[in-house]
Amino acid sequence: MLQFRASIVLKELIQTSPKRSFSDIIRHKKTLPNAYCFSAAYRDDRISKLKIVYNGRPCFQPLAGRRFLCTKTDGAIEPTEPVKKDETVQEATADKKAGILPSLEDLLFYSIAEGQERIPAHKFITALKATGLRTGDPRLKECMDMLKVTLKSTADGVMLDRHLFKKCVQSNIVLLTQAFRKKFVIPDFQTFASNIDTLYEKGRNLSGGLVADYIPQLAKFSPDLWAVSLCTVDGQRHTVGDTKVPFCLQSCVKPLKYAIAVHDHGTEYVHRFIGKEPSGLRFNKLFLDEDDKPHNPMVNAGAIVCTSLIKQRAGNAEKFDYVMNFLKKMAGNEYVGFSNATFQSERESGDRNFAIGYYLKEKKCFPDGTDMTAVLDFYFQLCSIEVTCESASVMAATLANGGFCPITGERVLSPEAVRNTLSLMHSCGMYDFSGQFAFHVGLPAKSGVAGGILLVVPNVMGIMCWSPPLDKLGNSVRGIQFCTDLVSLFNFHNYDNLRHFAKKLDPRREGGDQRQQIFGPLDYESLQKELALKDTVWTKVSPTECNEDSATTVVYRMENVGDGN
Repeated sequence: MLQFRASIVLKELIQTSPKRSFSDIIRHKKTLPNAYCFSAAYRDDRISKLKIVYNGRPCFQPLAGRRFLCTKTDGAIEPTEPVKKDETVQEATADKKAGILPSLEDLLFYSIAEGQERIPAHKFITALKATGLRTGDPRLKECMDMLKVTLKSTADGVMLDRHLFKKCVQSNIVLLTQAFRKKFVIPDFQTFASNIDTLYEKGRNLSGGLVADYIPQLAKFSPDLWAVSLCTVDGQRHTVGDTKVPFCLQSCVKPLKYAIAVHDHGTEYVHRFIGKEPSGLRFNKLFLDEDDKPHNPMVNAGAIVCTSLIKQRAGNAEKFDYVMNFLKKMAGNEYVGFSNATFQSERESGDRNFAIGYYLKEKKCFPDGTDMTAVLDFYFQLCSIEVTCESASVMAATLANGGFCPITGERVLSPEAVRNTLSLMHSCGMYDFSGQFAFHVGLPAKSGVAGGILLVVPNVMGIMCWSPPLDKLGNSVRGIQFCTDLVSLFNFHNYDNLRHFAKKLDPRREGGDQRQQIFGPLDYESLQKELALKDTVWTKVSPTECNEDSATTVVYRMENVGDGN
């Protein structure tokens, strides 16, 4: 499909006739260029030519392999040409009527104002939240700060006219335009969030499972706690339930510290010490593979060795600060804390992990010079790092987004680290349920005994589910049900998009049916409506009308451009 960026077309149109109003073009329509030709980048070679007809005179342009935007043909009025004095009044009247092409800020205001001269600030905020963005999004800080300052300067502290609105949004207009034109990965975010709420309610009605009690601090959590939070790769957010209650990552930290190790040292070095295979055994077994290495970094033995690879020559205090800073960057500087009570409880009840540590030391699994007891202390500390569902969902979204934090835009992890981490989460992340989870859900995930499930939908979103009651394999009962229901409703399973499969809902398609690309279709009638122009300017014409190959040509005719003289 022939496609273009509306904003680029407008920019090029204005640049072609510098500072010329649309009425100026209308007023000189007798000497108007034969055609303004629009084009854009193509995903394939199916369309090779754009033909635009004005007053019966055709204009062809080849499209293959290049961009060209708003090229002006012979006969155009140059902006430097003098205008007769008797036309000045007419021009002023026409300019007042039509004006110059509106800016993106103006378009955004018109779309929210719905014909009103002023809008209340809360209407803008409500519309913003409907897109999935939050007012606290770091990317919108300048906009929100300016909005607060501007409202204080107004008489009523509530209403914004077009000029004040433009002043508030201009620093973040690109992000806001993407949001309001539904160019984010989940275009119809309100409908999607409603479906998530329905799945959450279904999970809340589940009973069964037991809260982990082998670590005393974990046993104190209520079995009724239940939360789901998600963050898309565009920073759209939705939370439901007890999403602000802090809990410890426990084993959910394993893929994160593995990602840090690979980011720092590379794949080859890390896997000198740790394997890549599912173990087929309980996560805390004293068992190594045939090369005397832990099977993978998602079981306790592999996670302990992985811990020893982080900042090897530093003390535990420096190591801990390093990992905390990394996790805060992954979480977009949202809540990442530490539970000292859980750390002490872990260390006092960690006989099995001490046994694993000594076994690893005997088999020379650590790098030379490693202090095994210090490594175990660091291991317990990392398990005791606290998050909320909201902050952990941003961590998951950073993995989904290829290592870039969606709400800050900062590169946190290398592509290599992200790819390896998601691969191992997919094959080994759910304890002895990993094969079943990969089969039924088909997404990378990692569970922890605190009741969390860190779920990644690559290139779409990250999700954190949290509910303390666990099944016999150590996974959250409600969390497993939510993940299963999620891929039953939406086509998020890795293999849902194979040809000839039964269709599920695809929230990446607006209206659940058609995927919205970053570039909109070449449809000048839609663009015209967006610009609030009343007269028809561009009309699609059948290529056969001009004896052209319909497979390679798109034809538009310019007509009814206005009533100017």
